[in-house]
Amino acid sequence: MVQLNSYLTFNGNCREAMTFYKACLGGELELQTIADSPMAEDLPQKMKKCILHATLKSDSIVIMGSDMAPENFIKGNAVAMMLTFNSEDEIRKTYAHLAKDGYATHSLEMTFFGALFGHLTDKFGHQWMFYYSSAKN
Repeated sequence: MVQLNSYLTFNGNCREAMTFYKACLGGELELQTIADSPMAEDLPQKMKKCILHATLKSDSIVIMGSDMAPENFIKGNAVAMMLTFNSEDEIRKTYAHLAKDGYATHSLEMTFFGALFGHLTDKFGHQWMFYYSSAKN
């Protein structure tokens, strides 16, 4: 079975963002700087603290990231990460954590299809969707 993982690109603040996501979502965080890679001697000194690759992993999520943005880096609005929750308490806590210093584009509310749903853009410009339904499938 194929597994789909998120890979986020940052413009120099990958460490800060991934540490924030760990605080919000839990999991184990691994960070590899450019200085700790074979690429170190080929890149300018100012880039050595940048994150070459980061992985935040738990039983239910894998989020990867990097500061290795292309020169024409433009953060788009066509992709959002969808989080599906097992409890109302869990969705509300996580929404509040990720919303800190970001902005809600759709506050958590009960929808016409019977689920609690919300959407926000976090302080790093990434979009998150939140979903919880108490209905048994």
